[in-house]
Amino acid sequence: MSINRSQEERALDKSEMEMVAKSHHPQLQDLEDKELASLLKLVRERRDKARTEMQRRRREMRGKAAPKGATPSASAEGNKTKLEVLSTAVRRLNGERSRRDRMASQVSQAELSRNALKLKQEAGDNDEVPFNTRHAHQGMRKIAAERRNSLVRPMERGRLRKAAAVAQAKRDSR
Repeated sequence: MSINRSQEERALDKSEMEMVAKSHHPQLQDLEDKELASLLKLVRERRDKARTEMQRRRREMRGKAAPKGATPSASAEGNKTKLEVLSTAVRRLNGERSRRDRMASQVSQAELSRNALKLKQEAGDNDEVPFNTRHAHQGMRKIAAERRNSLVRPMERGRLRKAAAVAQAKRDSR
């Protein structure tokens, strides 16, 4: 369910509303990385507090917990809306942080690629390859395969595998 700004204002207090307002689109992109991290931490704390309060009220309504005030809570709708608003704010902040991380990694990958190209071009076309690497000098030296040849014929192996499958099918059909 979508929550509009007037519902957000009704559900949150003034300080929470300021934090949630910073999590909306135009203000969100203006935040520095440190501000984004601290805002995310604060909104998460408020969300967790709202979640705990809502759980306490639900327990009061079911009669499983003693009422905090004089009478048990009648509903937890206000806390539910508050929790939804804060949860969506956390989701927006997490999305922005992951978007920034993706952009930073793409930029760094591009820089690494440019640097590798520059190094390759500087190296030029020298054919000086170290002797102990597996490059063709007078021809590559053959390396024996470590896998041993099987002494069982492949047809025999297939026949045994099929016989085991048929036997298992007979057992399963009982």
